Amino acid sequence: MNPADLWKRRVSRHHQQRVLEARVAARRRTDARRPLPDFLVIGAQRSGTSSLYKYLEQHPCILSSLRKETEYFSSRWLHGEAWYRAHFPSRLRRAYEERRRGLGVVAFEASPNYLFHPLAPARAGGLVPHVKLVVLLRNPVDRAFSHHQHEVRAGRETLAFEQAIELEATRLAGEEERMVSEPGYRSRPWERFSYQARGHYAEQLERWMAVFPGDRLLVVRSEDLYADPGTEYNRILGFLGLASWSPREFRNHSYSGAGPPAMSTLSSSLRQQLVEVFAPSNARLYSLVGRDFGWE
Repeated sequence: MNPADLWKRRVSRHHQQRVLEARVAARRRTDARRPLPDFLVIGAQRSGTSSLYKYLEQHPCILSSLRKETEYFSSRWLHGEAWYRAHFPSRLRRAYEERRRGLGVVAFEASPNYLFHPLAPARAGGLVPHVKLVVLLRNPVDRAFSHHQHEVRAGRETLAFEQAIELEATRLAGEEERMVSEPGYRSRPWERFSYQARGHYAEQLERWMAVFPGDRLLVVRSEDLYADPGTEYNRILGFLGLASWSPREFRNHSYSGAGPPAMSTLSSSLRQQLVEVFAPSNARLYSLVGRDFGWE
């Protein structure tokens, strides 16, 4: 475990946030016009973005953001552009790294809420129209169940998975409309209980493709990244215009070494129910990306 990960385990989340915001404030004073990112990992949530972020930040020509999820184009939009820029390396740091390596460097962040957020594509298109976009998509049934387990683990979900699915529409009623009409509104139900809604990927990708050209967006099937991380990682590097490279290991960083909770199990009947729910949107996705992911 590297020193940064060890520190995160030993220090409370509240204290980590205070230290992080202090660093952001200091960086705003030293260089308010820091270069913006060259690419974004925009989702999907519970699809391997934490692991991919770790793999990418180890690359010698990739500079990561100060925190993995800045959430600027989703829940922190009102913080302002200078706040966002403070999360990325300064012009001097980039120039130093390029001289040291004799190669160009790129910077990035990974916020899995971006794919799902209704306002994120237009916001990103207005500020960083040059960026490339990487999307990880996981079988929406497995993603939904993993999302539920994550919320249980965090103490934010008290319902069993089947109950949570049944009540999802009620819990989310009116939330997206309010987010659109009130740009500063952060919807906790939308973030926490959108188990099925987040799995309808086609309409989310279409929002992004309406703003960014298709050749700026790379869709990666999460199951491929899990099964053959080296191949998929280097495919992503090729998309970013970087030479092939591999980290020392491709470890799963989703739970930081701990397994998911065992509050509920996904029965075969519920799985089949969700397969049928997602079948139309999966078919639409396959047509959109030109590939059958075989999730059925």
